[in-house]
Amino acid sequence: MLNFLKDHWQSIGIVILYGITFLVAIKALLETRSTGKTLAYLLLLFFLPGIGVLVYLAIGVNRRINRIYSRKWMSNVRLSERLQDYLQRENRQTLLEHSDLVTNKTGIARLLFRDSLSPLTPDNQTVLLLNGEEKFPAMLDALRTAKHHIHLEYYIFEDTGIGREVMDVLKAKAAEGVEVRFIYDDFGSGDINRRFLREMRNAGVEVFPFYRVRLLANRLNYRNHRKIVVIDGHTGFIGGINVADRYINDPKYRIKHKNWPYWRDTHLCIKGQGVHTLQFLFMGDWNFCAETDLPITHEFFPDIPVVGKDLVQIAASGPDSERSSIMLSYLAAINQAERSVYITTPYFIPNEAIYNALQQAALSGVDVRLLVPGVSDSRLVNLAAESFYEDLLACGVKIFRYQKGFVHAKTMVVDDNLSVVGTANMDIRSFDFNFEVNAFVYSREMNWKLSEAFLQDCLYTEQLELEAWRARGRGRRLLEAVVRLFSPLL
Repeated sequence: MLNFLKDHWQSIGIVILYGITFLVAIKALLETRSTGKTLAYLLLLFFLPGIGVLVYLAIGVNRRINRIYSRKWMSNVRLSERLQDYLQRENRQTLLEHSDLVTNKTGIARLLFRDSLSPLTPDNQTVLLLNGEEKFPAMLDALRTAKHHIHLEYYIFEDTGIGREVMDVLKAKAAEGVEVRFIYDDFGSGDINRRFLREMRNAGVEVFPFYRVRLLANRLNYRNHRKIVVIDGHTGFIGGINVADRYINDPKYRIKHKNWPYWRDTHLCIKGQGVHTLQFLFMGDWNFCAETDLPITHEFFPDIPVVGKDLVQIAASGPDSERSSIMLSYLAAINQAERSVYITTPYFIPNEAIYNALQQAALSGVDVRLLVPGVSDSRLVNLAAESFYEDLLACGVKIFRYQKGFVHAKTMVVDDNLSVVGTANMDIRSFDFNFEVNAFVYSREMNWKLSEAFLQDCLYTEQLELEAWRARGRGRRLLEAVVRLFSPLL
């Protein structure tokens, strides 16, 4: 027996390897909902046996089925049950009273409420903040006004420059007796170390990683990409801008970091009842990572007077969601557009539903425009995105590639009444893997401002032309096609 094993160990190893690969392939078929993603996993498993198994086990296991986030999910359910009846009444009333503003997009509002219990809230004031130069002064001023609590949740938080300014304000407010809670993503915020945590906690700030990264663990693939700030339950911030110096276009920073590109990003300040939904999301995430149960109290959900005329609804989803609410809300917005859809996204890898919806809208006469980076920070993502352009151009979608620097904003402007600002990219990672959050704003004034920002950005772009794009080389086309096969994994 020993001699047989010694003489045939290579053949036995290959049989075992392919046996394991076959079993993992069955697991991928049973647990992966997306056909494209399933095919990508199968290609990886059988073209790279062994390596493909490790990659799948590291990033592919479906945590919706395995309930890794069951504690967080149950926390959200407990919060939801206490608010459900009240929210349902408020949502119905808001739709009735503001039907002239929501017009044909009531389906989006109903979708978000029925899928994730997110109500359409009236009487909000929303302020558009372009780039870190506008976002950080506004946020720091708001943080300094806090009386009861400050809640922050960030994907990237760096302990330099603007991060240190934010830290100093948080520590000062904690010293005044304000409750300060801070969630950071353990993958995105690699700059946060033990010294940082010790300093913050000694100052009275409660700090927790959302989900601590472990080597070769599936959790590495599931990231908390949200950027949420809630102050005293009535003022909130949401958008694409993390807390890092790269988001401020300071010439000194750009020179120091070898001509770091101009960074174009968008954020939103919300004052009003819409902040209650951001509070709800933060509390669900906090109860998960801090293993506590923050109570629903008047201090966290205060009565808020009328501060504006904007309607705000929050879309949120993640690996703990039964469905991708954000993808569905994007899809509904595109399908319900009557005149125009302007999309800005740094990463464009749409699923089949979004891809088809964009083509259908353009062919129907809707003015569909897509603003993407001229040069992405990921060559593979750029190649995958480019593989979609030809068919979109052929259908009449106008594609603009930003040349001034790197566009990181995640926005959508639909017709003259709906604006979307948030953290979710137009890609499969944001739809399926990341915890994301978007604000849907019904406001003709906000719509005009965001439309103007989009058109201004287009002044610094190269617009793709169909015939010129078709003329690119066969080698480039082949490379795009190959990368596209694996785009669900990017």
